[in-house]
Amino acid sequence: MKTIVVCSGGLDSVTLAHKVAAEQQLIGLVSFDYGQRHRKELDFAASCAARLSVPHQIIDIGGHLSGSALTDNVEVPDGHYAEETMKATVVPNRNAIMLAIAFGLAAAQKADAVAVAVHGGDHFIYPDCRPGFIDAFQRMQNEALDGYASVKLLAPYVDVSKAAIVVDGEKHGTPFSETWSCYKGGKLHCGRCGTCVERREAFDLAGVPDPTEYEDRDFWKAAVSRYSATEVR
Repeated sequence: MKTIVVCSGGLDSVTLAHKVAAEQQLIGLVSFDYGQRHRKELDFAASCAARLSVPHQIIDIGGHLSGSALTDNVEVPDGHYAEETMKATVVPNRNAIMLAIAFGLAAAQKADAVAVAVHGGDHFIYPDCRPGFIDAFQRMQNEALDGYASVKLLAPYVDVSKAAIVVDGEKHGTPFSETWSCYKGGKLHCGRCGTCVERREAFDLAGVPDPTEYEDRDFWKAAVSRYSATEVR
């Protein structure tokens, strides 16, 4: 299938791009500038497109998606992704907006599919990363494009862990050091925000060496331990 990948420049979406390039016909990457403080991730998406020799579009929707620590002057919380404080990183309806645009591009370019890298670890706090959302969005697009185009929404990681994505990335030769996850957007990955903790833990669970440079390389252990203790109680 001719497929467009929604690529943020993060570990998950870059791994997905490499997977699609190996298993299908990757015809392009689309990224979104939504005013995120970690906008540097888009440079990693551009590098991925160049590496895979496909076009890369950046859609500017900046300044319109507010109400999140990722877009407003709100501190990004430290800790495990599943902690209640991480809800501050929710960007309301982000995936619905991005996917609607991606489907419009796919239909215009006669693509067969749009692929997105939502995964099981996102289910805790991101409602637009859950299987129910993926299924509902596909049904909506079937109606929206009826008689004009047939575009499938591919979400191969929706029911798997971040560690499984790391394993898949290694299988498809994903250069993990050429991906960006940290929500704080500093010079290095902070090692303390939810996505850094999740990234560090995923490599450990996958048994794959983590090439990422972190400002705090060991914080993840305490964060995971604290969350696990809370879950037991």
